[in-house]
Amino acid sequence: MVDAAMTGVTSAGMDSARLKRMRRFRTGDATFRGLTFGAALTVLLLLGGVILSLVHGSLPALSEFGFGFLTSQSWNPVTEKFGALSPIYGTIVTSFIALLIAVPVGIGIAIFLTELCPPWLKRPIGVAVELLAGIPSIIYGIWGLFVFAPFFQTNVQPFLISLFAPIPVLNNLFAGPPYGIGILTAGFILAIMVLPFITSITRDVFDTVPPVLKEATYGLGCTTSEVVTKVVLPYTRVGVIGGVMLGLGRALGETMAVTFVIGNAHKISASIMAPGTTISASIANEFTEAVGDLYTSSLIALGLILFIITFIVLAGARLLLLRMNVKAGN
Repeated sequence: MVDAAMTGVTSAGMDSARLKRMRRFRTGDATFRGLTFGAALTVLLLLGGVILSLVHGSLPALSEFGFGFLTSQSWNPVTEKFGALSPIYGTIVTSFIALLIAVPVGIGIAIFLTELCPPWLKRPIGVAVELLAGIPSIIYGIWGLFVFAPFFQTNVQPFLISLFAPIPVLNNLFAGPPYGIGILTAGFILAIMVLPFITSITRDVFDTVPPVLKEATYGLGCTTSEVVTKVVLPYTRVGVIGGVMLGLGRALGETMAVTFVIGNAHKISASIMAPGTTISASIANEFTEAVGDLYTSSLIALGLILFIITFIVLAGARLLLLRMNVKAGN
């Protein structure tokens, strides 16, 4: 009887300890769930606050100019006539030039590092790419203005002008005096800035390809280029596009480096060698000097337009990835 009673007491004590432990686990899980939900909600609240602030600040300009704000090149603080077409054009064109240069070069570097690079050379190149990503944008701007732009003016631009002069359409695209600064120069600087992001992400996703897939392809007699195009790139397409979108986001929103080398002219020219401006460069140059509510509101409206452009780009990328997954049967 005594042993049975002691066994019962021991069992009751164990059940009580187990219940306390279960309650503690449930409390910890509930706390963790609440903290993570709060963090996610904070992001949404911050995003909503930014959107509301931009919309509220841009209402005077949008009410004054209406849809014409998007279609006008005029930017005259004296007469308070403002239009966003020139900054929008400069933002899109410089980002397109940057991706046109950086994407093939970045993917090529990633392919070399993961498939072809000797082991002794892989680490130095990888470190160099990471160091490029860590350089502040203002350093890129100073280097672009005092080193790259003069070199571009004396060597590259005259060559491009003479090369494309006989070609009907391209002669207008590469026309005009070689200023050194301009949209093309800004595109090159942006390409150098986004290159390490595209390269690093692409290299990391290439490393996730199972070696057995590549070994099986090599076993069938495929070359390295065939392995890359038929196995590595299809397997990592989502990550590669994500890296490209990250680079595009950096190019769209870059401010200081572009401000130094683009020329800051509110004018659309047929030549990409001519000076221009971008949304972020216009805001950085003029916000501290903005006098009057309409001038300030126009600059805030530029920020709202940049936000919308970025959102459209990201939404388009997500839609593209979704269609690719559906097509692949995932």
